[in-house]
Amino acid sequence: MNDDDRGFLGALIGDGRALIKLAALGLIGSGAFAFFQAATGHFLPQDTDYLGMTSQQLCALHGCRIVHFMIHDRVSFAGVLIAIATMYLWLAEFPLKRGESWAWWALASSSVAGFLSFLAYLGYGYLDTWHGAATLVLLPIFIIALIKTRPLRRVIVKPERTDLRSRRGFARALLLASTFGISMAGLTIMTVGMTRVFVPQDLDFMGVSAADIRAINSRLIPLIAHDRAGFGGALLSCGVILFLCVLYGRLSKDFLQALAITGVAGFGTAIGVHPAIGYTSITHVGPAVLGCVVFFTGLGMGAWRSTAIQSRALELE
Repeated sequence: MNDDDRGFLGALIGDGRALIKLAALGLIGSGAFAFFQAATGHFLPQDTDYLGMTSQQLCALHGCRIVHFMIHDRVSFAGVLIAIATMYLWLAEFPLKRGESWAWWALASSSVAGFLSFLAYLGYGYLDTWHGAATLVLLPIFIIALIKTRPLRRVIVKPERTDLRSRRGFARALLLASTFGISMAGLTIMTVGMTRVFVPQDLDFMGVSAADIRAINSRLIPLIAHDRAGFGGALLSCGVILFLCVLYGRLSKDFLQALAITGVAGFGTAIGVHPAIGYTSITHVGPAVLGCVVFFTGLGMGAWRSTAIQSRALELE
């Protein structure tokens, strides 16, 4: 590598924020592809090779409910990837650019949770080669980005006091509660995916037992477990970064906009896919709907408060 190449590479990497944005764009692309692939009802080539059967063949059994169940996990996973990427872009462009130390720790915590969740495959035994390849591409980008952005940690920001008596404080409390719930939901789903794979509502929807699924194809449950654990790990990563952003971030216009996009991408896919496939169990979908209501109520209250503060500032001018 000559000096010109090194100079170009150094300019491209810069302070590391460009790498974070590059990784975020990669996550958006992966999410969009996963959504499209799931929406078409087709399996990935490695899935078909692993199972030895196509989605169309599986769809011919039990009213296509097993395929629909798998689609619902994959669509939800796609939405969460886009949600995570949105927060990474916001962190790189705003608080990290301002040198706020917490932003670096939020990125580090979320990425560690996300990358370590890949090891969940040890619990179910199916190594998705495409998932592995994407992880191997993104991991060094994130490592270099975290190393390069570490010197940006110049400003210590303490969490804003949450006063439940104020509209702003109550909005923050609602957002903290919903994002903590997202983290716990992700941890739960990942754990279920690594262990028993299904909850009773899943089997009721598909109209089969775990033994029936094994009888169809002995490799089907490990593949479904991979989808479940992968979605759970991504949801945990998303919940971690959202919680830290709400805890330390200020309810500014750009932050509220990022939260809105994140909420639409995450909740929109996770909830919207259920009626689309007919999986409408209240006990299954209800917690997600409740979390969505709490999240957007907090977001709406925060946006109202932010608008009111800006209006007063304009009046004073």
